Amino acid sequence: MINDTLFFMLIVGIIISAGLLLLFIWAARSGQFDDANKMVNGLLYDSVEDLNDAIKKEKNLKEAKEEKLKSEKEKLKEDEVSQKLD
Repeated sequence: MINDTLFFMLIVGIIISAGLLLLFIWAARSGQFDDANKMVNGLLYDSVEDLNDAIKKEKNLKEAKEEKLKSEKEKLKEDEVSQKLD
């Protein structure tokens, strides 16, 4: 009885998986996932202020990362000096 149930569940699982795989292949071939106009529309509808804000945010993030690296390097140097003194 248990073997029959497991066999039935296995067959049903394989059928459902194959169906989903075929559905995905059909969607990919028919262009359901294509979004060729995304980048073009993004450029058309972004204002100059939005683009400048994005550039500023990237610049600030880069500066913050550099400051963090500098502070970590300084902390490591201080730790090395204190270890040498001990």
